[in-house]
Amino acid sequence: MTTAQALPKRSEIPTELTWNLEAIYPTDADWEAEFARVAARLPEVASYAGRLGESARTLLAAFTTRDQIAEALGKLFVYAHMRLHQDSANSHYQALADRVTTLNNDFGAAAAYITPEVLAIPEERLERFVADEPGLAVYRHQLDEMTRERAHVLSAEMEGLLAQAAELGAAPERIYEMLSNADMKLPMVHDEQGNLTQLTHGNYLTKFLESQNRDVRREAFEAMLGSFNAYRNTFGASLAAQVKRDIFFARAHKYGSALEAAHEAHNIPASVYDNLVATVNTNLGLLHRYLRIRKRAMGLETLHMYDLYTPLAREVEYKVAFEEAQRQVAAALAPLGADYVEPLTRGFRSRWIDALENEGKQRGAYSWGSYGTQPYVLLNYQPGIDSLFTLAHEMGHSMHSYFTWDAQPFPYAHYTMFVAEVASTLNEALLTSYLLRTASDPALKLYVVNHALETFRATLYRQTLFAEFERETHARAEAGEALTPESLSALYKGLNDTYYGPEVAVDDLIEIEWARIPHFYSSFYVYQYATGISASAALASQILSEGEPAVQRYKRFLSSGDSDYSINLLRDAGVDLSTPQPIQAALDTFGQYLDQLEALL
Repeated sequence: MTTAQALPKRSEIPTELTWNLEAIYPTDADWEAEFARVAARLPEVASYAGRLGESARTLLAAFTTRDQIAEALGKLFVYAHMRLHQDSANSHYQALADRVTTLNNDFGAAAAYITPEVLAIPEERLERFVADEPGLAVYRHQLDEMTRERAHVLSAEMEGLLAQAAELGAAPERIYEMLSNADMKLPMVHDEQGNLTQLTHGNYLTKFLESQNRDVRREAFEAMLGSFNAYRNTFGASLAAQVKRDIFFARAHKYGSALEAAHEAHNIPASVYDNLVATVNTNLGLLHRYLRIRKRAMGLETLHMYDLYTPLAREVEYKVAFEEAQRQVAAALAPLGADYVEPLTRGFRSRWIDALENEGKQRGAYSWGSYGTQPYVLLNYQPGIDSLFTLAHEMGHSMHSYFTWDAQPFPYAHYTMFVAEVASTLNEALLTSYLLRTASDPALKLYVVNHALETFRATLYRQTLFAEFERETHARAEAGEALTPESLSALYKGLNDTYYGPEVAVDDLIEIEWARIPHFYSSFYVYQYATGISASAALASQILSEGEPAVQRYKRFLSSGDSDYSINLLRDAGVDLSTPQPIQAALDTFGQYLDQLEALL
């Protein structure tokens, strides 16, 4: 007999396992009141247009007004969108998210004149402003940034027009989210007990692709990718529109390419991207060695794409309840000191985390918030080792935000995407070290080593594959080539053949997997998972071997926000990503885990 297992509704989730968004606004009415107040202040930003060169005091007033409104707007934005992410089908919060997105774009348009006007001020006069007005000292790095980007800044009128177009530019991602999370219905599939269970984005990996039953894995794989394949034309159109959006804004700002625009804006050498792709491709032999070991350990003649996630320690049922996961993460991060662990555990108690999957909830996991809020985490927790590591990962992001918000003024209370994945993957590295130190069961050690290898495969190899896909799709579109579902699928399949082909029967359905990847709507983001894990592997090794000096360097990095260029912040912490060396060192670590895997097997 089979039974259907449906997701709970939002109202059925225990309050203690939801995030405390009431800490931002106690009620939606409070949000509405703040929304009205912020909307009424937008003309204040515009009132300084044409006046920034008058005096140091005027320039400071413009910056201060802009930042006050931006800080309030950030809270409005995250509240509305996180409420929507609780249940994507909730029309009330769809409306709030739409309204605040429009307000955010209106604010961007109102403030768009600032950079062009600052650059119109003669440099000697600007230097005199900073010397005469102490309040401008905090903006020194921002002013340097504006000057560095001088060649890519347009007139105030043109910058305002592009800011108004930002909402249109967000449409591809919004369409993708609505189709993927709200409208597209995934089918029921059989679990290991033969029960019909609702396939979801949250349980696809942990419940099905990690199953020891190959029929369960195959059915879920075909159901998931088959569902996306049924909408291939719509997904293809939305991704093509996203790529064209990137190209439009890059060309409008006089960059040579969308890839150049993504790097130059943060002063990151484009060679970082190329070094990553080249170094990983040189080391594909290590990936193929791992796949040969996996095939042998699983007793398979042929390895398929749906066989890549199954734990090799078959006899281990490592199920970790959410409460125990929090305890283990805190213990694993003890090398970072009490002043790291104390706010971490306080966050667990203070409902930073929305833990469980429910009907209509945003899939995946993220850390988010705004200056003045808690650094929230969205999870879709499943009681297994993957979710344990996801908790450590997302809390790494949240602790990065916590330390940055605590140490930096609002102008530098963010960090760039380039360093965003360092704190998260460092937590994973420390959790791996902790589990290997404390595990007495050889099977559990095998499980953890296998998980570490999978982390490198999925984060360093797989994300670099994604990076190649992004680089090629943008290059083709920039050359005037149309991006169709067929061309996107052929490109994606070819890359999988290169990365996995010598050791895996690359299933035809994998060609549509690009449609499953929401990160392609945060263009040129995914490669930073790979550079991030490379940097964090080096930093974790320094923390565990050097102790306090490395810990202090790392905490300075966590507290720096974007007060300096990201490449400099990492170099000061102990990692130079302008060279291939950290990438190669991370791949060497992957090879060392391979040695441990073979010994344990």
